[in-house]
This record gives sequence, C-alpha cells and structure tokens, in this order.
Amino acid sequence: MIKFVIIDNDNKYINEFERIINEVLFMSDKEYDFYIFKRYNEDLKEIIKDNSEQKIYLVDLEIDGKYSGMDILKEIREEDWDSEIIVLTNHDRMFETVHREIYKIFNFIEKFNNFEKILKKDLKLIISKKYDNTRFIYKTNKISLQIYMKDILYIFRDTVDRKLVIKTTNNEFLVNLSIIEILKKLDNRFIQCHKSCVINEDKIVEKNYSNGYFITVTGEKVNLLSKKFKTLTK
Repeated sequence: MIKFVIIDNDNKYINEFERIINEVLFMSDKEYDFYIFKRYNEDLKEIIKDNSEQKIYLVDLEIDGKYSGMDILKEIREEDWDSEIIVLTNHDRMFETVHREIYKIFNFIEKFNNFEKILKKDLKLIISKKYDNTRFIYKTNKISLQIYMKDILYIFRDTVDRKLVIKTTNNEFLVNLSIIEILKKLDNRFIQCHKSCVINEDKIVEKNYSNGYFITVTGEKVNLLSKKFKTLTK
C-alpha cells in the first residue's frame, strides 16, 4: 500500500494532485490511498510516525494553522528518513532554503511552471523504485525484535553489557549476538568498519577512517577510537 499524503490548503490543487496520481497509477497493480491535510493535526502526526508502509508526501509550504509547510517537512525528516517528499509551491524563492534545511527532497516544483508534467514524471520514477521493507529479526525467549534495516545507522559492541547495540534513527536496541553473527543476518548495505562496529553505508555521509570517525545522516559523529564508543556528538 502506498500512502499519498497531500498537505495543501487549496482544494483546486488537492483535486489536481488526486487526478494526476490516479492517472499515473491507473495501469499499475499497486494499491494506494489518499490522506488529505490542510493543516498540521494529530492525525497527520500519527501518519508521520508510522513507517510501516510506503509514503509519498506532496507538500505546499504555505498552509493553514500554526505549523508551516517547512515545520511539517522538518518533522517528517525527524521521524522518517526514507519516504519521498515532493514540494509543490508558489514560493519559488524558497528552493535553496528547502534543499539546505530538509534532507533528501525528491523535487521542488513550482505550481505556476507546468507542474503537471513534472509531477507525473516524478511519480512514475518513485513508484518504479522497489520499496525497501527488509527487516532484521531477532527472537529469544524474552525478546522479539523486528527492525527495518533501512532504519539502522550502525551497530557497535558495548563493552559494559557485552552485547551489541543497534543504533537506529530514533532508538537503541541491545542484542546478545557477536559481530560475525549479526552480519549473517544483515544484507550487503552493512559493512564492518572496525572490530567492534558495523555501519549501514546508506546512512553514512562521511567516513574518515584515518582519523577514526564516521558521521551519520542524522549528524551524529562516532569516534571509532573510543574504547566504549561513547564519544558521540551532534
């Protein structure tokens, strides 16, 4: 199921977006649904937090209420690093600000500049991509974990608890496995960069092994030379 989350306060454009999406997916076998919001509310908040299904956001920068489109974009990326975001707006001067402050925007489309053709092209590209829902699964008598591999930033050995710590974008999980054992459960996006650390290469923006650190997409700097991997900074 693809969730199209449309955030716009103009009914004219909302109707246009729905029509365009229906046209693009008419010959597709993909199931999809629309979630329409004219302002930020608790229902939108819950959708943003739910990463169980593929989402495509169509967001205008100028909407009703206390939260601006930029505020909503920032919250989306705080909770969700993988859903696609297309900004459709009349605020053409915001292009640089959006791309500078919001991670991984698929496109910034000006509503007044042939937006239908551009949006159709973008949607076709997005839905042709394989949605990544591969999970790391770990079960014992006391613990049952299922973590999307795309959410894992890195994994390191905690020398105090003598367990592995799986660091995700929003949480940490302890598992009683060795580095060798967990690598067998992961796919090829994960590499061992240190005897006590495994990284998800898709989530690393800088690797500097000569100086003993890497930086994740969340801005976290991890010092590989620290005995306990505790010198983590943002």
